Amino acid sequence: MDSLNYINSNNAAFIDSLYEAYKQDPQSVDFGWQKFFEGFDFGRSANAPSVSAETPQHFLKEINVLNMIDGYRGRGHLFAKTNPVRERRQYFPGKELETFGLAESDLDTVFNAGVELGIGPAKLRDIYEMLEQTYCGTIGVEYLYIRNPIKTKWFQSRMESARNKPSFSADDKKLMLRKVTEAVIFENFLGTKFLGQKRFSLEGAEALIPAMDSVIQKGSTLGIEEFTIGMAHRGRLNVLANIMKKTYKEIFSEFEGKNYDADSTAGGDVKYHLGFSTDVEAENGKKVHLSLCPNPSHLEAVDPVVEGLTRSKIDFKYNGDHTKIAPILIHGDASIAGQGIVYEVLQMEKLDGYRTGGTIHLVINNQIGFTTNFIDARSSTYCTDIAKTVLSPVFHVNGDDVEALAYVVNMAMEYRQVFHDDVFIDILCYRRYGHNEADEPKFTQPVLYKAIEAHPNPREVYFKKLMAEGVVTDADVKKMETDFRARLQKDLDEAKAEDRFTESIPMFAGAWEGLHLATERDFTTSVTTAVSKENLLAIGKKLTELPKDKTFFKKIEKLFEDRAKMVNETQSFDWAMGELMAYGSLLSEGHRVRLSGEDVKRGTFSHRHAVLTLANSEEEYAPMDSIEGEKFSIYNSLLSEYGVLGFEYGYALANPNALTIWEAQFGDFFNGAQTIIDQYIASAETKWQRGNGLVMLLPHGYEGQGPEHSSARIERFMELCADNNIQIANCTTPANFFHVLRRQLAREFRKPLIIFTPKSLLRNPKCVSPFPDFTEGGFKELIDDTYADAKKVKRVLFCSGKIYYDLLEKQQADDRKDVAIVRLEQLYPTPVQQIGAIRAKYNKAADFIWVQEEPENMGAWPYLYRKSRTEEALRFDNVISRNESASTATGFAKQHAAQQLYIISKAFEAPVGEKEKQAVKETAKKMATAGAD
Repeated sequence: MDSLNYINSNNAAFIDSLYEAYKQDPQSVDFGWQKFFEGFDFGRSANAPSVSAETPQHFLKEINVLNMIDGYRGRGHLFAKTNPVRERRQYFPGKELETFGLAESDLDTVFNAGVELGIGPAKLRDIYEMLEQTYCGTIGVEYLYIRNPIKTKWFQSRMESARNKPSFSADDKKLMLRKVTEAVIFENFLGTKFLGQKRFSLEGAEALIPAMDSVIQKGSTLGIEEFTIGMAHRGRLNVLANIMKKTYKEIFSEFEGKNYDADSTAGGDVKYHLGFSTDVEAENGKKVHLSLCPNPSHLEAVDPVVEGLTRSKIDFKYNGDHTKIAPILIHGDASIAGQGIVYEVLQMEKLDGYRTGGTIHLVINNQIGFTTNFIDARSSTYCTDIAKTVLSPVFHVNGDDVEALAYVVNMAMEYRQVFHDDVFIDILCYRRYGHNEADEPKFTQPVLYKAIEAHPNPREVYFKKLMAEGVVTDADVKKMETDFRARLQKDLDEAKAEDRFTESIPMFAGAWEGLHLATERDFTTSVTTAVSKENLLAIGKKLTELPKDKTFFKKIEKLFEDRAKMVNETQSFDWAMGELMAYGSLLSEGHRVRLSGEDVKRGTFSHRHAVLTLANSEEEYAPMDSIEGEKFSIYNSLLSEYGVLGFEYGYALANPNALTIWEAQFGDFFNGAQTIIDQYIASAETKWQRGNGLVMLLPHGYEGQGPEHSSARIERFMELCADNNIQIANCTTPANFFHVLRRQLAREFRKPLIIFTPKSLLRNPKCVSPFPDFTEGGFKELIDDTYADAKKVKRVLFCSGKIYYDLLEKQQADDRKDVAIVRLEQLYPTPVQQIGAIRAKYNKAADFIWVQEEPENMGAWPYLYRKSRTEEALRFDNVISRNESASTATGFAKQHAAQQLYIISKAFEAPVGEKEKQAVKETAKKMATAGAD
């Protein structure tokens, strides 16, 4: 112990020197020392001791007391009484007086260190008791790692002045008792009326309901008008019923299976995954809107969706004011510690493109994950230790103490509004039953569950406390329960009596007003998305002019000169200009455009240059800002796919009238976000009847760049296609790319769009579109051949994407007018009728072949082959591709070139001559010197 508190004579000399400096000029020492010496002088005058040789020793004791205060602030949480059902782990060193170089004999000594706590000179006994109450009660706090002293002082002033002891009125306490009663009785009622049905009950953590209510009540007093909420399945039904005000009758009807509609094509979802939105009235009379996001069983996957939805509403509904809306994320202890998506979302907290003004994180800490004990679930001390990466404060609260939890929630809400930071509240509780109500937890945790069985629920703990205080009587408590049970029974009886129920909230309200879910008929006709030549020229001029008073790199100036020539001379656009013109035209029509992803401002392939950095400074210039209309928002994201794609999905969910785009650095990298694609993008409309207009740009194409930079896995998206759930495009012209982007906002429905974008085509001189292609018509799902002679065609090659230009080069070089090349620009919904029309046109052709760069087991072919069983138009005579492979592409440049040559030659049934072989060698040499990345 002595080694922990050893202070040598140099320390005493240092303190003496500070004291002498303070006496000469109080401002010459830090504020903390000023207050300390101020208190020391006051104590000396009050107790009238004379300055003697003992003064340095007293100084050392004073320092020890200051160390004790600092020790409690920094480590008190390790000894707090936060676990309701088992003893906490022991930590060394402890908090005994000896730890700080003090003893029992010092308890009645007055120490000026009390000034640091705001109580002035005080006995050690009183200082010690105050620290115990503040930091070692049912609330433990971690905050000293926050590097901003203003924030740490903010916490200290609030917690220490109140000793972290809640002070609520009798009415407040009765309200909290009512909320925890509703939580407990609701779960009990479900358990007795629907035996054997999964509900993922909140039992053991029912204090979450009064805590959530406190968030809403406090938030409304601080200016919050809306909360967006994300949580997994445990406790979800309770939150829906007792916080969101979804009627008990609706929930009971779902248990009875009366929400099933035999006439609907929607697959639906289990009841504890469903979302909901509603307006509730706070105690102060203010209306607060609540949105609970639907979510899959993939724990924490909903987190980025909630953040994106919140940011979208901040931008569109609240004009950038994040004090009007706040996200709440409810985690589990195992998931917050184990799921990497939590870290990705936290790293967005302060970034310009993703900030939401701070999130309230509530952790339902059951101390177990399914059957895994916490000691096997993480290496960190706490499940919330990830919060320290972004310096967010953490409260650990005993889940049996309803008032402590409400007190902490109020402080967290206030902190969020003042500092716009995330706050974590770790609710130490338990899970009364197994992972679901059918599991037997004693198989793996017999000792813990023996303790849980004997433990009273939070309602019992709280009403006994209130009865002891005289706030309520036994009769009050019984009546509260009886009345609530009667209400539940009435709603259950009504639910059983009805044939079925309909959703109580409109599917398309607010920003979605006037839109509908797409039907088969919506995809049979194309929509016009042309822009007049006058507007096209006006937008093009603004996007290609650089301000004269700013200095740009010479290469940038040359690039913009070339773009200006496209507008003024050649009147044709390459890929980058076609894309930028799509954005500019939408902005001018009043639609916001948001684009994010890794390195999107410049573009991974240095083609976009939507934002320019000046040559002589870090200043940025965005030509798109010169367009009159809505705002263009483009953000280079953190190095994240899962988190950012989920965020953008949420952003698009909240506002269907904005074009929201996520671009992968390379298309291959989307697989880091496969959970969002599977659980939200591909299936949300079927499961939850919620549309979404998110666009994914995935660079794709076999360029000899190796297996990690070739394929955006077309086959994975194609295998997810059903019920017109998503749109998949692989455009070959800038104009078609222009139109498909504009089409996203031109129809009366929203549908996710996946576009496989090019790499080498960005600079291919043949990949350009003349003005008429922009000023007439719209997106073309299929593009017919314009070179072949239909009367002579013996073979029709169907393809998609970049390989078209390789086939075109061979066709024209050999003047093969007997071979037609047809481009399938929209892979899904597949334009079967248009393909049938092409077959009819080339009715003299002997072969209809599918050609693709991808291996045979990849690309679009597996989907087309499967659908050919029922669609005559999709029955191809053969496929020409790379051989099936476990890897998407070869890493050898020479092999890549040889494979590509084989595909093209095979497509035209042409022999490989010396000229072609030499081309392979030259191509391989170029690719080898270019490098893989």
